[in-house]
Amino acid sequence: MRRLLAALSALLALFVLPAAAQQPGALISAEPIEATPPGVQAWKILYWTSNGSGQRFQVTGIVAAPMEAIPPRPRRVIAWTHGAWGVAEKCAPSLSPNFFEYSAGMDAVRSGYVVVAPDYIGLASPTMHPFLVGPDTATAVLDAVRAARAIPGAAAGGSFAVWGESQGGHAALWTATAARSYAPDLTLVGTAAAAPPTNLAANLRDGSDKNARALLLSFALHSWSTLYGFPQDSIANRTNQGIIRRLAKNNCVAFNKKPKLGTILGILTIARATRTKDIAKIEPFGSFARANSVDPARVPGPLLIAQSSKDTIVAPAVTRKFAKAVCRRGTPTRWIDMAGDHGSSAKDSAQETIGWITARFDGIAPPNDCRRI
Repeated sequence: MRRLLAALSALLALFVLPAAAQQPGALISAEPIEATPPGVQAWKILYWTSNGSGQRFQVTGIVAAPMEAIPPRPRRVIAWTHGAWGVAEKCAPSLSPNFFEYSAGMDAVRSGYVVVAPDYIGLASPTMHPFLVGPDTATAVLDAVRAARAIPGAAAGGSFAVWGESQGGHAALWTATAARSYAPDLTLVGTAAAAPPTNLAANLRDGSDKNARALLLSFALHSWSTLYGFPQDSIANRTNQGIIRRLAKNNCVAFNKKPKLGTILGILTIARATRTKDIAKIEPFGSFARANSVDPARVPGPLLIAQSSKDTIVAPAVTRKFAKAVCRRGTPTRWIDMAGDHGSSAKDSAQETIGWITARFDGIAPPNDCRRI
């Protein structure tokens, strides 16, 4: 009944809310979540955002805060930008019963932070998810931070850090580039990215796990083709285009679960079919990948990058090349070397990352590892 009432409320909002209430960043609803970790209160939020073309969307996310009395000063905020869960509507992190377990950014609530975790456009909402589309993702993140400020119990302030993993690392870097121009009402104090895709074509080509590459490529091809009408004929034949579509529509990233046999066979088929394909050289995908790669010249500091030397999905050499380019711009950059797998990048660096973010809020001069990157 509660879900039905929330859905009806959201539907009515489309028709009865004044235009000002439908502005990007406006909170539509905040439904308390009952099952939370000890000491944590949380809300499932519905809010307004827009894409790079200015089209408005109702999107979802989760806001979590310490279960304590409201402090005299607004709480510090971290925007947690999630890694790839899939591109289908059902793949939204906020829909998962394992959300808190698999969202490393939630660890920061224990340190007193409000953590804002947007689903992005198209996850838990009926439109195609713009997978690795930088501007659309950045606005969804920034508008989530704005919306969280309207929840009295969260007591979220206007200063925030952004921290993300994998696809969320890409989201964090894009959020940083857009923050000042898109959301001048917010103050970004620092950006942390764990295993971030930065050069999209290189990341989709150079990861050593060919099967993971095939699934992520399927996500990207399906998303971009659906949203922008890009033809896939130069990448896959009609049969394999159907497999790409089914992989993207039917599969969410499985945590600690073995994929179904059909999924395995589909991934193997696409891995073979695309092993000699480089989307950097195939238009319009190449131009689009370049446009949504992260421009190191536009990323403000201070910056933290965590990368495992054994990452088989985001090639360490690609991340290191990006970090060096950022350093040449004079941006203070903290570099964390790790040796775990891709999926634990944020978890393995969480303690150090939260400490680094706290130091940014405290106004301490940021460390700079550029000489050793």
